[in-house]
Amino acid sequence: RALVCHAWGDPTRSRADGGVLGVEDVPAPSVVPPKGVRVNVICASLNYADVLLVRNRYQEKPALPFIPGGEFCGVIAELGRDVENAKTFALGQTVAGVVVGGGAMAEQVVVPDAASSIFPVPKNKNVSPAEAAAFPIAYGTAYLALVHRARVGPGTNVLVLGAGGGVGYAAVQIAKAIGCFVVAVARGGG
Repeated sequence: RALVCHAWGDPTRSRADGGVLGVEDVPAPSVVPPKGVRVNVICASLNYADVLLVRNRYQEKPALPFIPGGEFCGVIAELGRDVENAKTFALGQTVAGVVVGGGAMAEQVVVPDAASSIFPVPKNKNVSPAEAAAFPIAYGTAYLALVHRARVGPGTNVLVLGAGGGVGYAAVQIAKAIGCFVVAVARGGG
């Protein structure tokens, strides 16, 4: 089963109410490639990009019908041949990750390249599946912006606009962890 989009439109309404999304039975994902894994999804996150994608306002345009969702947390159900030989991941291991082009809002997802797209969810750290599923894109984007693009370091002054959103909130946390002096700005309600 999966959340499926058959037409472009409003993702906030059910298909019964004129929306474009609905839960339905779908075939199991394709064969697992040698570097990939099959994951039984516990939780998928919803990003602004998913909303834009369903509304046909995102830079990438998947063919209809498609299964939205770029981030997930789940349990590895099958290992590709190269992954099994490398012993980097194991059957039954809880992981979180990203699937480019969607597909995470399903009971199962096949990740073509496990090494670059998933990571183990730490045990005994009180990380819920929902928290793990929401982590990769927001925190990955913030980390890339701060560390690789802006090259901030301890003592750097960092101004985070939009600190109330996912990427902004992640940027505040990452900058503080690096040792930066952070000024966070978020618009209030009203």
